[in-house]
Amino acid sequence: MTTSTTPTDARDLAKAEWQVRTQLAAAYRLVALFGWDDLVFTHLSARVPGPEHHFLINPYGLLFHEITASSLVKVDQDGQVVAAGGLERVNPAGFTIHSAVHMGREDAGSVMHLHAADGVAVSAHRDGLLPLSQTAMLCLDHLSYHDYEGVALNLDERERLIRDLGDKSMMLLRNHGVLTAGQDVPETFTYLYFLMKACEIQVKAQSCGPTRMPSEQAIQTTADQSQNLGAAAKLTWPALLRLLDSKNPGYAV
Repeated sequence: MTTSTTPTDARDLAKAEWQVRTQLAAAYRLVALFGWDDLVFTHLSARVPGPEHHFLINPYGLLFHEITASSLVKVDQDGQVVAAGGLERVNPAGFTIHSAVHMGREDAGSVMHLHAADGVAVSAHRDGLLPLSQTAMLCLDHLSYHDYEGVALNLDERERLIRDLGDKSMMLLRNHGVLTAGQDVPETFTYLYFLMKACEIQVKAQSCGPTRMPSEQAIQTTADQSQNLGAAAKLTWPALLRLLDSKNPGYAV
């Protein structure tokens, strides 16, 4: 038996979707502001509130600093466009990666994937992310790895990607880039910031010569302290929006 959506429910869902659209558009512009974008490539997504398994992703062709809430494309689990505010093109590789996580992880309200140079560099390092900084140590217990299989156009890869992600919130896609998943856009962006900052520090530290590792006890203590890392979004996200409003407003249209 199906139930109809009441006007109040419809308005509530529309309001909730617009909030997610605004947050996701802000995240795209923040990625550009931090210099982590890659022309029109890579992608961030968010689950659309409601019973349908729809998610929002960037139109394939806009630069990240151009993204607005209304320009985001709504797609279903099969990659079919449900609604678009202009460009209807969606990056096929983006669909493969993001649909895998949204389908395989019910708790993943948002997924973010980048090709930023320092993230790719660490993903290609034999030892991956090392505990060279406090930031890295805060990430390690949340981190998984997925081996490179080529440009993510093969839908069969989705099963292996979600298997490798497991219950983690961060992933290094070997020889490819970084990925984070969280319950919403602010949390997912917070994970992304910590992972990218850890990679940036590692690249700089290793370029300086021999590095010094902390003690195993310090690594474990920091891992224990990192268990509520996503909660930092409650502090960071409002501050990030203030930064964005001063540097590149106009995303919430």
